[in-house]
Amino acid sequence: MIPEDHPRFHSLMIRHRLEEGMWDRIVAPAGLIAHGRGEAFDYIIGEITTDMARRSIRASAALFLLSERPVISVNGNVAVLVPDEIRRLSEILDAPVEINLFYRSEERIRAIEEHLRKYGLDNIYGCEPDYYDTIPELSSNRRIVDRRGILVADTVFVPLEDGDRTEALKRMGKRVITVDLNPMSRTSLAADITIVDNITRCLDILVDEIKGLKNSDEDNLRGILSSFDNRVNLKETLNYMSERLRKLTPGDLS
Repeated sequence: MIPEDHPRFHSLMIRHRLEEGMWDRIVAPAGLIAHGRGEAFDYIIGEITTDMARRSIRASAALFLLSERPVISVNGNVAVLVPDEIRRLSEILDAPVEINLFYRSEERIRAIEEHLRKYGLDNIYGCEPDYYDTIPELSSNRRIVDRRGILVADTVFVPLEDGDRTEALKRMGKRVITVDLNPMSRTSLAADITIVDNITRCLDILVDEIKGLKNSDEDNLRGILSSFDNRVNLKETLNYMSERLRKLTPGDLS
């Protein structure tokens, strides 16, 4: 039992949720390594949602609302860490959730589907073989998609994603929004909008932004989107991280 006053309580609870998800066949063992890598970047940004992240969240909200066929892609880590938030995002966008896995097995797909349904999600794709199709020019298991979902989507939300599929989706002409704590990853660089933040922090903010912009006219949404430059935002994020590292000393980690 982790005491609630432990200085790393939130972080340790997330780790335990992922560990339990692995034993439940939802999270792949490699997902634990991926989380640890992301957590290191979260330390560098100070475990906060930065101004740069908030700008990308607002741009993401605008893009979602301008999209005709948005789809939310989830893997095991996303399903374990933010199932409630994914449900709320799916509901406010009226967008399906699609299971898409690198370490793919029918057992894992079933486990993730059952887990998401426990949280009230019922609009779930990627778990019925009759609807399976493939992404061209992609050889990994992530090439398998649902022809009702990602294959025909105009915008795909791919949090905690592999760079190869993001690049493949872009080649297909799709717009891609991602959440990635590493601003230098292929996913971050290839996506239209990269939210450099911990997924456990930013999804509630994203849902609130969508609610706030839901009644905006199209011109306002397009203005928000056109004023956002992902590469510039990533550069500012890297500068922020570099400056923070320069200021840190062993005696001052605030």
